[in-house]
Amino acid sequence: MLATLADAPFDDPGWIFEDKFDGFRMVAEIRRGKVALYSRNGKVLSRSYIEVAEALEDVKGDAVIDGELVAIGKDGVSHFQLLQNALRHEAKLLYCAFDLMFAEGEDLRTLPLLERKKRLKQVLPRHKLIAFSSHRKGSGKKFFTEAERKVSKASWRRGRTARTGQEAEPPTGSRSRPRSGRKS
Repeated sequence: MLATLADAPFDDPGWIFEDKFDGFRMVAEIRRGKVALYSRNGKVLSRSYIEVAEALEDVKGDAVIDGELVAIGKDGVSHFQLLQNALRHEAKLLYCAFDLMFAEGEDLRTLPLLERKKRLKQVLPRHKLIAFSSHRKGSGKKFFTEAERKVSKASWRRGRTARTGQEAEPPTGSRSRPRSGRKS
């Protein structure tokens, strides 16, 4: 689910806050070391981003990972325009993994988000093209202030466009979690 706007940054112990990069959503499906990459609307992207698929071949076990593909500029922040041109021009790509939806055939979407993120960190390989999307629990205002400082050299449109937040625990009976329920 896409982020929705909030009037202002907020603190809530029941929420976690993560970076929102300037890229596009990509789901990685890993089965017996073979990787398929998909866009949010199901388009197969594996052949377009072969180096990212190869980096994910070392995920420990079968998994479905939700993340965002970004292109990092010389200023160290993500730029959507670089990503759009990445197929024609060389770009420094990074797959920022933020959720583990399935592992070894088990549907994890009903587990608390923090548990899924803990498991995700355990299965991700160390690779220059893969990053674990870190988070902070409850402190949305501080997280937002830090984001403003980080992008002060670049315009707000470039790089990390926002900090996003979502409830740390899924509602009872929920099978899927919104990616970022509120956006600061």
